[in-house]
Amino acid sequence: MKRYFLLVAVILFTVTVHAQKKAVFPFQGGKDAMMQFFKNNVEISPELAAKKVNGTAVFKFTADAQGAIEKIIVYYADDYQVTLPFIDALKKSDHHWIIFDGEKTHDFIVACSINPVLPSTGTPAAQKQIYQYYSHRQPIVASNEVLLDMATLLPAVTISYPVSQ
Repeated sequence: MKRYFLLVAVILFTVTVHAQKKAVFPFQGGKDAMMQFFKNNVEISPELAAKKVNGTAVFKFTADAQGAIEKIIVYYADDYQVTLPFIDALKKSDHHWIIFDGEKTHDFIVACSINPVLPSTGTPAAQKQIYQYYSHRQPIVASNEVLLDMATLLPAVTISYPVSQ
């Protein structure tokens, strides 16, 4: 009878350890480290800041067993210009991703937003610039079904940047 209980305890312990292994966040250092990484590495060029670029982009990217980025796919973007700083940051995240269970590659999905920090009292010039950006942007959208397979949805990344008047 003791052997039976010991066997059950070992099996339960093994299942618990395996479940905890799966619960580890797939970025080295965890969720907070991922958010800090993007805050530090998403660079808004002066040209984009001058245009008051803002919007959202949804990416799917594949990381290999060493955590290197193999490919990046844009599923949706409010405008092409929104994708540029995030693609550069994703490329810099090489070897930061954690792949478990002996997988050769793993897919991740992340939504990224970029917003200018405008003064609380908007000036007509700033309002006009934002309207100009919205009226000329060209969204990127999927024209067919999007297969997600076994992808991991990551928390959304939001970056705000200061703008000059």
